Amino acid sequence: MPVTRPQIVSRGLKNCCPNCGHQTLFQPGTRFTLNHECPDCGLKLDRGDGFFLGPFVINYTFTIACFIVPVILLSIFGVIGPATAIALGGACALVVPLLLYRTSWSWWLMTYFYFLPQKLPANRTDASDSDEE
Repeated sequence: MPVTRPQIVSRGLKNCCPNCGHQTLFQPGTRFTLNHECPDCGLKLDRGDGFFLGPFVINYTFTIACFIVPVILLSIFGVIGPATAIALGGACALVVPLLLYRTSWSWWLMTYFYFLPQKLPANRTDASDSDEE
């Protein structure tokens, strides 16, 4: 296959298109507007209803596991007080998902195409293979 799984992972970690490797996931000049398709290679990035749930789950899991749980543990063991824990946990719950928005989309596309590399236009062997599934 022209695009290998290691290339998909590398591109996903660099927030690049899994098909062509260009940094075209998001519209220029915007932070939160995903391109519907890659302007360079035409890969459909937003693949339909419910596809946004992948980045949502990645973002939520990362925020809880890496930020909220440690704040709770620090509070339980008395390192920080309850008021500080609530404030810090609330701030993390609001700020971290915003900071990880682009990364979570990239990781989701990386995960999706890692398991379904044949869906990438560069890996198609049959011209009639539809990307609309």
